[in-house]
Amino acid sequence: MPATPPTPYLLVDLARLRRNVRAAAERCAATRVALRPHVKTHKSVEIARLQLATGAVGITVATVGEAEVFARHGFDDIFIGYPVWVDERSAARLLDLADRAQVTIAVDSAAAAANAGRHLGHTSIRGLVEVDSGQRRTGVTPAEAGRVAATGVRAGLDIRGIFTFPGHAYDPERVATAADDESTALRAARDAVEAAGVEVHVVSGGSTPTFAHSDTEVLTELRPGVYVFGDAQQWELGAMRPQDVALVCRSTVVSHAGGRLVLDTGSKVLGADRAGFASGFGRLPDYPDARIVLLAENRAVVDLPDTPLPPLGSKVDVVPNHVCSAVNLVDQLWVEEAGTMRAWSVVSRGLNS
Repeated sequence: MPATPPTPYLLVDLARLRRNVRAAAERCAATRVALRPHVKTHKSVEIARLQLATGAVGITVATVGEAEVFARHGFDDIFIGYPVWVDERSAARLLDLADRAQVTIAVDSAAAAANAGRHLGHTSIRGLVEVDSGQRRTGVTPAEAGRVAATGVRAGLDIRGIFTFPGHAYDPERVATAADDESTALRAARDAVEAAGVEVHVVSGGSTPTFAHSDTEVLTELRPGVYVFGDAQQWELGAMRPQDVALVCRSTVVSHAGGRLVLDTGSKVLGADRAGFASGFGRLPDYPDARIVLLAENRAVVDLPDTPLPPLGSKVDVVPNHVCSAVNLVDQLWVEEAGTMRAWSVVSRGLNS
């Protein structure tokens, strides 16, 4: 294995990664809230093990396929934070998974709860009712949560509580208010579920942007994901400092065409995500005033005002806008500590179902 891989590649600063993991665990411990990180960000067994060793109670995944991979590696408490519509095939996979791990699934309608109960009722598989706290993506209104929970219980599904994702925090003007929305929605949903005669054991929420603002008086569990690495979105939202970002795409300067900096990375490694508030297609830690103004599949064009261009052939680091998407595009993460590098596999890459 080469000491240094060819560019472009994703490089992890292990010391920063460890600091980020430890800081989140310490906050949860101090506020007596469980930490169940979302591993779709890193898709790495080594990082998930680090999170558990530092205090996480289990993991969150996005798909049944991700759950299967992590269960094969010994992870035994897994929440699939996605409203899987259970059919014969997925039921068989979930039941097989339940032989190796405590599995919890999401439901966000009475129909989904009843259907899940028909396939999975009276087994060890648990359910959480998803509540929409303002993102308007999936989830029921807080008032509807009680009916969904009661429907699931009648169908034999072990409903343990409620969860949400305050995704509308991905807006510089709404980070703190999204956390308030989350708290308000979960309090109302908890009351509705309890009024329907279902005991609430779990009130789960959180995100990296809202992590510092989460209402730990109502939440029993937090599920941030991006916090392990950070990315350009968290940088520009103010949720993480540039010096805490633990993953970059190491790139080579291949051209100075048009007086701009051209790098050998592109959407095939960085991903193509660009939120409305983003200042470009990623950020350059060593050049904070630079902006990636054009992204093709295998090149990034950078405006670098009032600064001499780095020489052709030199290396430049780029922080992806959305690190989860970038990680899903590579087979390995190159991890650096004390001047040595090693590769960690992206074990659940591409498992979309």
